[in-house]
Amino acid sequence: MKKIFFMGVLGIYLLGSCTTQSNRNDGHDSHDHASTEAHDNHNHDEADGHDHDEHAGESDDHDHGTEGKSDEIILSPEKAQAAGIVVEEIQPCNFQQALKVSGSVQSAQGTETTVVATVAGIARFQGMLTPGMQLRKGKDVLHIAANEMPEGDPVARARVAFEAAKAEYERAGRLIDTKIVSQKEYELIRERYERTRLAYEAVAQNETANGIAVRVPMNGYIKNIQVKEGDYVTVGQPLFTVTQSNRLFLRAEVSERYYSVLKDVVSANFMTPYDNKLYELDKLNGRLISTGKTAGEGSYYLPVTFCFNNTVDVVPGSFVEVYLLSKVKPNTLALPVEALTEEQGLYFIYTQQCKESYKKQEVTLGNRNGREVEILSGVHPGDKVVVRGAYHVKLASASGALPVHSHEH
Repeated sequence: MKKIFFMGVLGIYLLGSCTTQSNRNDGHDSHDHASTEAHDNHNHDEADGHDHDEHAGESDDHDHGTEGKSDEIILSPEKAQAAGIVVEEIQPCNFQQALKVSGSVQSAQGTETTVVATVAGIARFQGMLTPGMQLRKGKDVLHIAANEMPEGDPVARARVAFEAAKAEYERAGRLIDTKIVSQKEYELIRERYERTRLAYEAVAQNETANGIAVRVPMNGYIKNIQVKEGDYVTVGQPLFTVTQSNRLFLRAEVSERYYSVLKDVVSANFMTPYDNKLYELDKLNGRLISTGKTAGEGSYYLPVTFCFNNTVDVVPGSFVEVYLLSKVKPNTLALPVEALTEEQGLYFIYTQQCKESYKKQEVTLGNRNGREVEILSGVHPGDKVVVRGAYHVKLASASGALPVHSHEH
């Protein structure tokens, strides 16, 4: 019994000793592993720290350089040339001041005529007839037929009246020497004869199988048509208008508040709404005809009228924007209209900084003459400004192009 108890105590002692030794060994191993890992981490941090500092410095330098050129627009010379971009050095010049008003283009006197009906009847078009159609002098464009009308054929009626007057006139000529017909009666008979003859010849010369032909009186274009197919027309009723459009009037409507500046007006430019193109009267053989001294009844505008040659196919009757040109303002900075871009009511230009670098610049505008704009601020003499193709530079700016020496990460 004592032997069994002794062996049990010995076993417990040996088990405790093994456990203690195992814990010591595990602690030592953990310490060694932790030390090794810490050492490795220390070496790795040193290596990474060195590289990180180098990249951090490079990144800082990169951000600093990009911030300094944030408003720079890069566009290669090849792309600029392909886009039609033109750059000019701006210098003071003579700027012709202008007053912008509304106006209209009208046909000049003697170049437009309205064709009227010579007889009463039904209008029948000869083929298609539309405004703007080119016509030749003497061409039949419509006929007026009255065969089915109660009054009858106007040519037949004119012929009957003429033949009756002619017979009476011939009889009176034989009786005047015998004093049966007085001289006064003879003159009245002769007058009736001449009147009926002229009326008959007027309608007979245009007589056709389809009725009385209406012919174009001159070469030109149809401006408007006042009747429709099948309309009944009366004598003297307007049918259509023909215009030659080779000489036109430009009529500007000027408010009374600008009456004092009208004495300085020498010429004008105007812009049409259908092609948005500026026309200069100086290049169209234009001249000032008159300047109104009083406003029309019920109007507060004074008319200023010019005439010019229509060598550019301007449409008569169209409403236009008119720039009345007056005295010249010397030593003025001015840019072409196409050099400007607009954003939310503000105007900008683009200046060239170097061969492939551009900069956006806000400007303050002054007077305009339709072709050029006076620049009050934002540009200086000697600046190189994009005067043509500014829209393409604006697109390059919107594309987010970076300076050529930048690096992306």
